[in-house]
Amino acid sequence: MENVSCALDFLLHEPTDQTRTISNFINGKFVETTQNLESVNPATGEAWLKIPRSNANDVDRAVTAAHHAFAEWSSTSVQHRSRLLNKVADLVEKHLDDFARLESKDQGKPIYLAKAIDIPRCVHNFRFFATAILHHTNPSIIQKEPVEAVNYVKNDPVGVAGLISPWNLPLYLLSFKLAPALACGNTVVCKPSEITSATAWVLMHAFVEAGFPAGVVNMVIGTGPEAGEPLVNDPRVPLISFTGSTVVGKKIAALAAPLNKKVSLEMGGKNACIVFPSVDLDEVVPTITRSCFINQGEICLCSSRLYVHREIFDDFCTKLVEKAHEMTVGDPEENKTLGALVSDIHYKKVTSYIDIAKDENCTILCGGVPEIEGKCSNGYFVSPTVVVDVKEESRLLNEEIFGPIVCVVPFDTRDEVIEKANSVPYGLSASVWSKNVDEVHSVAGALRVGTVWCNCWLVRELNMPFGGTKDSGLGREGAADSIHFFTEQKTICVKIN
Repeated sequence: MENVSCALDFLLHEPTDQTRTISNFINGKFVETTQNLESVNPATGEAWLKIPRSNANDVDRAVTAAHHAFAEWSSTSVQHRSRLLNKVADLVEKHLDDFARLESKDQGKPIYLAKAIDIPRCVHNFRFFATAILHHTNPSIIQKEPVEAVNYVKNDPVGVAGLISPWNLPLYLLSFKLAPALACGNTVVCKPSEITSATAWVLMHAFVEAGFPAGVVNMVIGTGPEAGEPLVNDPRVPLISFTGSTVVGKKIAALAAPLNKKVSLEMGGKNACIVFPSVDLDEVVPTITRSCFINQGEICLCSSRLYVHREIFDDFCTKLVEKAHEMTVGDPEENKTLGALVSDIHYKKVTSYIDIAKDENCTILCGGVPEIEGKCSNGYFVSPTVVVDVKEESRLLNEEIFGPIVCVVPFDTRDEVIEKANSVPYGLSASVWSKNVDEVHSVAGALRVGTVWCNCWLVRELNMPFGGTKDSGLGREGAADSIHFFTEQKTICVKIN
């Protein structure tokens, strides 16, 4: 089954009443583990897949394979690595529809969304970094004193890269780590989330089919404590790239620090959306609504706190609720606007914030838990929920909910809203909505976040640095930033005569 088509057929097209089993990928082979975990279809609440419950021994085998493969892979040309990465992109694109169906079944998002965003972005990530390494240049300088010499910089691959990716955008964010790590000449051991491992398993077949040498790409599936922690603690893994929760990210930073590892952390967000009265509400509310609720609010960049100028507050809330009501919720296979939250545990966490809103006497303008009939009656669904009359100290305004729940708060002055937006521990992103050029630039410049979108949302250019401040992360990703992170810069000085 070592090709993409067969792997997809196995997971999607064989009898649906059978539970399938997937495996780790180590040293070019698909390797079963002694223990398995169940993976649940979020839309139905039923287990559909058995996945590896990897342990330290499995991780050790994967790291050993990557460690042995590093010398040969790191010496290959950028042209060779580029060609192989483009082959992976071609294979994913060829099977885009099936990848999207699988991502939807495993994660809970609507099929249309996976087809429009997740899988195309995976293809783009591989192609982008396959091209970027062909055009990357390093500085050089000729010095005259105290001696005449030529200085230039060489980017060396770091070694075995440990890549830990999340469950909300499984293939998209895994590829955002794999592509630059491999392009730069590193070998990898990746650990996708144990909640959403299916498309990562199929992607390993793409690496085989594309012709990657054994040991260059390895994958272990399992929980953070049982598989992620041994990967972070292994001294043969000098680099860790992590996307996930702030709690786990801080633990990884603490574990990696004594070993002096390179660490990149993209963690949680509590993103502010600031709306000034100069906007045309009919024009901006549809995009803002999407920024709040798309992918069930399970995007670290989703708007969570909406600060709306008091002058337009009531009208904004009315229009936001109207657009929220237009969003359909239900079976992801029916291309509803929103699908299911990823797991029962996460569903209970998200809905607990609706209980908090009720306990604190907030006003819930719309949303809550919908009634879903048929095969999805036991799925993990939450409707777009809009909450107002929220106190500043409320957990609703200060904790990452990571679901389709937003709080709308009025403000009066520019200084006031900047202070409110910067008041939380997170600093991943924000958006500013205004037709006033001075407002846009002054507010964007004052926000303590990694990315500010002005009159737009989720417009990504991979040449630009991406990452967070404060509890939202450490380090940046993007063309130059990823190449810098996945390599060690070495200065070579050659004396002339």
